[in-house]
Amino acid sequence: MAFGLKRKELVDWKRKVEKGEIAFLTHFWLDDRFPGCDTVTKVGCSDIEKLSQWGAQYGLNARWIHHDPRFPHFDLFGEHQYKILMKERKWDHIERFNLRP
Repeated sequence: MAFGLKRKELVDWKRKVEKGEIAFLTHFWLDDRFPGCDTVTKVGCSDIEKLSQWGAQYGLNARWIHHDPRFPHFDLFGEHQYKILMKERKWDHIERFNLRP
């Protein structure tokens, strides 16, 4: 279940993904499969090769890409989420969702 997301943020993320840009979207999220994780960052790009190469620099396996027909993306949570957001300088995501290692 996703929450804590503004419609404009979602619309902007979708637009960037469809244009072939690497786009970040963080929101609160609860899933029993991932105890202790209450946020997720979706990093999307319609150019699968570009997304795969982006993920490889952070040790993300291309098999982990969610191949949504319109919005392919990686789901980041936990320690990977924090470290990648730090390296990408996504301070607004880190501060808004109070992310810490």
